Amino acid sequence: MNAAAIALNTTNLSRLDPARIATPDYAREDIRTGVLHLGPGAFHRAHQADYFDQLLARDPRWGIAGVSLHSGAVAEALAAQDGLYTQAILDEDIRYRVIGAVQAVIRSSDVRFRLLQSAPSIRLITLTITEKGYCLRGDGRLDVDHPDIAADLRSPRAPRSAIGWLVEALRVRFDAGTSIPDILSCDNLSGNGDKLRQAVVDFAAAINRDLSLHIEDQVRFPNSMVDSITPATDDALRERVAREAGVDDRWPIQREAFTSWVIEDAVSADFPDLESVGAVMTPNVAAHERAKLRLLNGAHSTLAYLGLGRGHASVAEAMNDPALGAVISEMMKQEIAPSIAAPSGLDLDDYRRSLLARFRNPSIVHKLSQIAWDGSQKLPIRILGTIADNLKAGRSIARLSLGVAAWMRFVRRSAVEGAEITDPMAAELKAIGRACRDEARHDCALFFERTGIFPEALLRDHRFVNAVQSAYEQLTGDRADAGFEKAVGL
Repeated sequence: MNAAAIALNTTNLSRLDPARIATPDYAREDIRTGVLHLGPGAFHRAHQADYFDQLLARDPRWGIAGVSLHSGAVAEALAAQDGLYTQAILDEDIRYRVIGAVQAVIRSSDVRFRLLQSAPSIRLITLTITEKGYCLRGDGRLDVDHPDIAADLRSPRAPRSAIGWLVEALRVRFDAGTSIPDILSCDNLSGNGDKLRQAVVDFAAAINRDLSLHIEDQVRFPNSMVDSITPATDDALRERVAREAGVDDRWPIQREAFTSWVIEDAVSADFPDLESVGAVMTPNVAAHERAKLRLLNGAHSTLAYLGLGRGHASVAEAMNDPALGAVISEMMKQEIAPSIAAPSGLDLDDYRRSLLARFRNPSIVHKLSQIAWDGSQKLPIRILGTIADNLKAGRSIARLSLGVAAWMRFVRRSAVEGAEITDPMAAELKAIGRACRDEARHDCALFFERTGIFPEALLRDHRFVNAVQSAYEQLTGDRADAGFEKAVGL
């Protein structure tokens, strides 16, 4: 680390060079804890915490207490920095800013979490726990057989899942007569608030019918959509922050300049005025999230699996592969955009072009391996729905099917090489990958029949099955490069 860099903490804020890095423009000692956040990873600290940091300059009620349900690494790193961290905006204009909205990050086992569960100042609970953290079945209902959920149902006063913790927190508040906060999902799930509400109600009904009725009647779960490309923190970022901003930061975060937060306006009267700092309040989040999940996230997942197969490491690197960049661009234009009904105020062509520019941003090193995580959870949300809509409308699914086949090839390659697969279904996927024979019909059938992620309606449609088999063959073995180049001209 740069020896001249100043250790980040409250005492040293005044020593930082304002020409190199901005610092909070409010008195941190005056802010109150109004937000309890589950899952304080990089995206939350780069995105939602940024909005609250701006809001604190005019309203001190919205400080954040982050709760880590599993790993304590972030809690440990930020504890030494009084919750402070550096936000690096990496785009055409590079700038650095210290975010002060996070007052503390604690473990779920910490006694302070118990106190926060019933604290009157907490008016909002937010979550970024990834798709798998909701423990949902394929039909969107709570998976009561999930190991964490099953354990929590046996011991609801000492839960380990996010759903279990939410129900326990609401029980504590109902019993204490404390005000009931809004609960806002910030994860990439279509209808995330609706799904979270159903999961919480399902869990509560399994342990206390009266509690579930209270939740149904009194708790608001607005839907939301979030967007900003946020690569994981690494040592290169730490060194860059030390060198360019003069800050010794154990866990800085990086983000592109673009950011968006769309929130359903079905909120309580005490909901924070996030609209005043750039969030969009709307009755129709679904239209915005559909555009984002399909155009951005669907393209990202396809790019990740195809790019890794062609030896690329980052989004920008993969997009600058002419053949791959052409596939992604044409897929977005011809196969994804036509499946979307644009919400008022959103020009799909402009949005698509802006996404392509964001993907090619050389200042952001967004690792394809990170995007490739949890494919079994992401594909149904990001790609399979678009494929189903296109089949109904008689549109092409050729490039979308390349994304599905590329995921299968990624699993096969990882199993053969003994590489780690980060996915809730990792064990099953490794077994499938090892059983593959690099024969399209045989291998695709294994994924179709054993994973449970493909809807029956798609599996009964020969157009889908044939398209994925064809794409798989194009991406296999010695034919892979030639097959891919041919696929560009589909």
